[in-house]
Amino acid sequence: MSTSATQESPLEPFSQPVRKWFESSFEAPTPAQAQGWPAIASGEHTLICAPTGSGKTLAAFLWGIDRLAREPESLGTGVKIVYVSPLKALSYDIERNLRAPLQGIKAPISVGLRTGDTPQAERRKMRREPPDILITTPESLYLMISSQAREILTGVEAVIVDEIHAVAPSKRGSHLALTLERLEQLGAPGREAEEAANDAIQRIGLSATQRPLERIGQFLVGSRRRCEIVDAAEPKELDLEIVVPVEDMVELDADTSKRRDGADTGKTPHQDKNQPKHSPERIDPGPIEASLDPATNTRSIWPAIYPRLLELIREHNSTILFVNARRSAERIAKRLAVR
Repeated sequence: MSTSATQESPLEPFSQPVRKWFESSFEAPTPAQAQGWPAIASGEHTLICAPTGSGKTLAAFLWGIDRLAREPESLGTGVKIVYVSPLKALSYDIERNLRAPLQGIKAPISVGLRTGDTPQAERRKMRREPPDILITTPESLYLMISSQAREILTGVEAVIVDEIHAVAPSKRGSHLALTLERLEQLGAPGREAEEAANDAIQRIGLSATQRPLERIGQFLVGSRRRCEIVDAAEPKELDLEIVVPVEDMVELDADTSKRRDGADTGKTPHQDKNQPKHSPERIDPGPIEASLDPATNTRSIWPAIYPRLLELIREHNSTILFVNARRSAERIAKRLAVR
């Protein structure tokens, strides 16, 4: 059942096209969206902390998209929203994910991507035809401000900094903080004194693993500004179980007397005089890799682990195994594949 736009609904500030699209696409706003939209709509600098997959990126974008859709005369005049991601691959994902709301709202809002891989021809075109929403990286934003391309950034209204925890404690973050201040000054000469003092560019920070929130918020906005913190983080629910596939961790011989296919041989490894000392595919394994190969370590627990791993894999749609090295992963994959 969709959420109606009542007075108590987080969707109340949005226009009808945006509310209609959201209600047809989602069952209800997530906590990050419900708590974040009032702060963003008020114009406050906002820091949203929420788990991955909680919709915090849409929470940051949707109000700006709605504002641009209400002012079609401002479209095409310059960049209005800047999305900064420290991960270049994430920038491509955001560009793709923005298509759904823009198509659903049917707003002629353009999106441009500027990274170190952007060809020169596209960069020149971006200067002639600036996008309404710019997706970029900290380094590319710095280069734009330092070049003639800064002309398209004089009308920026909001900056979204995603994965802010990845840059906050580093020199890269210090450089980004300076870049944001330079971006702030680009539009200052064209603003009234009162508007310039109120910081016309709204800053929105996003992350799932940022702590402490107050320090991250101060990094986002600087020492002279106030930041509204939206903490929609939820404690992780862990389903943790310790499984030991043998009865006795000290005397492994009786529990590992099985063939590689998991069947019981009726013998302990030391009783099989014809058992090869080394696996045919063995190529100078180290101590960790050797422990994974029952042919090179007769007291290894791994012959008992393989059947249990196979059971768990077959019981679930997706399984992730963590090991110490790539060779370990390859050996485990080979053992499981022959079963």
